[in-house]
Amino acid sequence: MNALELSHVGKRLGAFELKDISLTLPDGCIMGLIGENGAGKSTTIKTVLGLMRIDSGEIRVLGKPVAELDAVKEQIGVVMDECCFHEVLTATDVSAVLKNIYRAWDAAQFTALCQKFALPARQKIKEYSRGMKMKLSIAVALSHGARLLILDEATSGLDPVVRDEVLDTFLDFIQDEGHSVLISSHIISDLEKICDYITFIHKGKILMSEPKDELLERYGILKCTEAELAALDAAAVQAVRRNRFGVEALVLRDRVPRAFTLDRASMEDIMLFSIKEEKVS
Repeated sequence: MNALELSHVGKRLGAFELKDISLTLPDGCIMGLIGENGAGKSTTIKTVLGLMRIDSGEIRVLGKPVAELDAVKEQIGVVMDECCFHEVLTATDVSAVLKNIYRAWDAAQFTALCQKFALPARQKIKEYSRGMKMKLSIAVALSHGARLLILDEATSGLDPVVRDEVLDTFLDFIQDEGHSVLISSHIISDLEKICDYITFIHKGKILMSEPKDELLERYGILKCTEAELAALDAAAVQAVRRNRFGVEALVLRDRVPRAFTLDRASMEDIMLFSIKEEKVS
């Protein structure tokens, strides 16, 4: 079963438009959404959560059409880029409130996560740092029996050590093959570390949505001269950037002669070459 399916989704917001968005997140997997600010990542997430009505296409969440999201909403854990809890509450208060909202609320799980994340149970949320507020939101999302986590910049504001701990928590979550995660982040190295699938959105369009390992195996970085670049099969060269030291090109590994030495292309390399650098026709 797939946790999430978007098929040819379109949504216009003024001058911006999501165009023909299609992606599939299988059960037991983590998908990362990447793209620059304004690319459409948050808009895509809002359509999945039913916060924006789509103009065209179809969305299914945990097997249900997005119009029937109420049937599965308790099985979705959501963390947006801002904490949604009133600042006069404490973590203890949050648990007391949510046990009356979520039928599957697990107070023991929530307490354990608060301890793991070093969140003072009786300190008011207004006294928390931004990172602590994000950790509180993550603890809540993991404490009501969710099968699908949807996270929009959930690691924002966290220091590297805590980010690593949170990422490990997401990996633990998907050890249950019925669990899945959709996460957007500007910290692409985090997504490269934990994601099974990468979806790259640019100007409202999906440029790629496929298994991360296949993407990393497909591309390489070639540092060469103009003459060496000109000698390559044009279909091998995806994008080029030039500097005073020569040429760097994003290339398809299987189309470049073995005589050339290729550097590894990270997901960040692939994204930056694709959206910022000179395109090769």
